[in-house]
Amino acid sequence: MIRLLVALIVLFSVVVPAAADELRPAAIDFAETAPGEWSLDWKQPVARPGPAELDIPQIPENCTFLGAPVRRTMPMALFGHAQVTCDGAIAGGSIGLPQLFGNSDALVRVAPLGREVQSHRLTASDPTAIIIARPDRWQVFKSYLVIGAEHILLGWDHLLFVIALVLLVVKGWPVVKAATAFTVAHSITLVATTLGYTGLPQNPVEALIALSIVFLAVELLRADKDTWTRRWPWIVAFGFGLLHGFGFAGALREIGLPEGEVPMALLAFNLGVELGQLLVIAAVIALRMAINRVMPRYEGPALKLATYMIGIVASYWLVDRLVG
Repeated sequence: MIRLLVALIVLFSVVVPAAADELRPAAIDFAETAPGEWSLDWKQPVARPGPAELDIPQIPENCTFLGAPVRRTMPMALFGHAQVTCDGAIAGGSIGLPQLFGNSDALVRVAPLGREVQSHRLTASDPTAIIIARPDRWQVFKSYLVIGAEHILLGWDHLLFVIALVLLVVKGWPVVKAATAFTVAHSITLVATTLGYTGLPQNPVEALIALSIVFLAVELLRADKDTWTRRWPWIVAFGFGLLHGFGFAGALREIGLPEGEVPMALLAFNLGVELGQLLVIAAVIALRMAINRVMPRYEGPALKLATYMIGIVASYWLVDRLVG
């Protein structure tokens, strides 16, 4: 057993990122500063420290760069800036990052003078967007709904917390109450932080989120104890949900919100998080029911193995975020 745990520690320290709550898509900001004159700013995340080539965004065909782009290097990201001039309207033109690959995505913000700001989400399969003449709220809603769902499904720490919570509560109605409490709580701090009413430093928040997962893993191992957490899981879920909301807000701060559509973007992002969360809960419950029905004698060992894995990964994150 000790050898197995050591192997798991090594495996997850290599495979699972420490900054698991981080959602760092590429971003393009194309803003008109005067009639026909545009400022182009973009962020390009990098996978690892070290030299990297700055990708140049695609801009509409009737636009040209004025001089060479300016490059800035920051930890785990490159930033580019360029002045652009456009001959006539840009509606119908393409903007994007054809260099996107794999699971990469990017957010594009186009801000013409005197007109509504529009947002587009790019993916490796669809790396460019067509600039539209009159954007609508549905466009913003779709983009941020997908981003929110991706954040809970690809954000390992939130994902492990939800999984551990479902494994701890087990039964249907208590799971619903705990999940609802978690949802309400992180919605409160997400909205309050994004709108500037409150906030916490991101590094301590990330460490405390990892600690919340370690706490649930310990509770899972105490299966024979009638703990306060098992009796009142929704209260624990609500308390930790407030904390996780600060983490969601940090990720949303990295992405940015479209001017004039902040309420719609916030609503869509939060709904996306909830849709992703419901998918995780349904998958965990279905898997546990399948194991219990097909191989009931393996349910206990499988739960213990899953608990050890969750605890090991969360402990690694906690140490890394405290000393990193």
